[in-house]
Amino acid sequence: MLRPLRPMVYSMTKFQCLDYVICNSFSTLPRIQLPSPKEIHLWYIKPSEVKDESLLNQYKEILSPAEKDKVSQMSSEELRKNALLARALVRTTIARYQINSQVCPKSLNFVTNAHGKPEVDWQYKDILRPAPLHFNMSHTSSLIACAVAVDSPIGLDVEEKNRVLRHNIMSFAKRFFTKHELQVLSAISDPQVQHQELIKLWTLKEAYVKASGRGFSGAPFRSFTIQIKDGRNGSLMGNFNSEVSQKDFIRCNSLEP
Repeated sequence: MLRPLRPMVYSMTKFQCLDYVICNSFSTLPRIQLPSPKEIHLWYIKPSEVKDESLLNQYKEILSPAEKDKVSQMSSEELRKNALLARALVRTTIARYQINSQVCPKSLNFVTNAHGKPEVDWQYKDILRPAPLHFNMSHTSSLIACAVAVDSPIGLDVEEKNRVLRHNIMSFAKRFFTKHELQVLSAISDPQVQHQELIKLWTLKEAYVKASGRGFSGAPFRSFTIQIKDGRNGSLMGNFNSEVSQKDFIRCNSLEP
């Protein structure tokens, strides 16, 4: 019995965690509708909860030969397990969606853009028929997540809330953040709150860079500013290149379990 990975659904009006569903094989994964234009589906798994070796072996079977090689080259058992789960999460997530025909997780092919962002290689994608969905994934040692959306590219970043910094918070921030962001951080007197806000800003900025698909060289952290509006959601401002203008509506959301 294969246990599908656990999804959460976020939209402008709801935030919901769905239950596990048991199925007999990956070819019969329960089908679900694509997100609406105002929805983001967020699927996640906690590696510590996956201990069944037979399940891990079945996940391995849906990977491509190149993916299997990359997993096997990881330096530790934990890294190999997390890499396997990350790739299985992406494949089983995308295969669930009702696009045009039933998709087997193992049959999916992936390509990367000029900056290395992975995308599904949709066989029928062209100018008149854009990609039916977009995805992005991120992980820490304790959580692996995959976000899915339609309409436009999506970026996702997850970070450990208790991430330890080797340097002073403001010294670290000056290397990556803009003047406005530094002013916001420096105005926070509580060191713990200041640390939490720095992690939140970093996470939102990295998610934007991943959504843009241009990499850190194409969208340096100091070239745009995140403005936190209500403690959770943010908007962007700054000097963008021709691909992204200040007039573009870009929504950033900070989600916590």
